[in-house]
Amino acid sequence: MTQTVNCAVECVNGCVLGDDCPNKEYAKEASGFMQETSLDRMIEIAEEARIKKMSEPPKWVIPDEI
Repeated sequence: MTQTVNCAVECVNGCVLGDDCPNKEYAKEASGFMQETSLDRMIEIAEEARIKKMSEPPKWVIPDEI
């Protein structure tokens, strides 16, 4: 039986599926990134992403029905 879980909502305080979590590989990746990357470098990465997003032209959404 496969259990459907909305991780963004139900796992806020920790994974509710434990060893059955389909996202375990990503948690390992994230944990490794946090251990290997300094906080200053993480802040630089976030600032670079923010500047890139701010410099992009606006994206217009035109509804199908006008």
